Amino acid sequence: MEEKSLVVFEDKQIRRQWYNAQWWFVIEDVVSVLTDSKDPKQYIQKMKQRDEPLAQGWVQIVRTLLVETSGGIQQMSCANTESIFRIIQSIPSKKAEPFKQWLAKVGYERVQEIENPELAQARMKELYRQKGYSDDWIEKRVRGIAIRQELTDEWKQRGVAEGKEFAILTNEISKATFGKTIEEYKEFKGLEKQNLRDHMTDLELIFNMLGERVSTEITKNKDAQGFPECETAAQKGGAVAGRARIDTEKEIGAPIVRSENYLVTAEKKKRLEKK
Repeated sequence: MEEKSLVVFEDKQIRRQWYNAQWWFVIEDVVSVLTDSKDPKQYIQKMKQRDEPLAQGWVQIVRTLLVETSGGIQQMSCANTESIFRIIQSIPSKKAEPFKQWLAKVGYERVQEIENPELAQARMKELYRQKGYSDDWIEKRVRGIAIRQELTDEWKQRGVAEGKEFAILTNEISKATFGKTIEEYKEFKGLEKQNLRDHMTDLELIFNMLGERVSTEITKNKDAQGFPECETAAQKGGAVAGRARIDTEKEIGAPIVRSENYLVTAEKKKRLEKK
């Protein structure tokens, strides 16, 4: 079994499966780890009897997925991160208490961030610093998030559906800007489930921002309505950034689109500087 399909909790392993763009965890494994129950299936049944709201919503939060086990591929009941936290709330165990306290803390911080959005931005910056990103890179990343949010807000207001249509428009901008769709770009950088923008260089982030910002302005100025008109605006916005990228590459004599992951490259530079 591949290591990336397991999460190690102390000396025990929780199996997980990538499905619908997110991790889904085997519920029996989570219950076994947090309760030391010899019969996690029976424990789950009793837990559902104790927690009627959980039992009523069980079908909505649980998916039966094919998971690799010691006995081969089997169907297992799985839940995503949000649903696993809901299940943990119903486990009266000392081992589950730290998770419950953490959830309470996260919930409180979320309320604070709604009242003061600057707190959310500060926390996000600190998380990036802890991962090793430079302050200059972080400022660009944060600005890019704001630009992206403004663009998606425009799409929502103009009748573009979240999910598939958002993904199509994002691909249009990316292809016109960098000559690659999001998936092609991730493959080029050797990424799988990681966030592409978290692995862009400074210049990649700048041109990504340019494509999305110009797309927003065209969308508003042309008063684009519905998916087809917003798609045209996205193509034009990306094309502006694409032409600027090509001109820049000619002047600096190097490609903007790079296969390196930004964080890996940055860490290498830090180690060299220390030497």
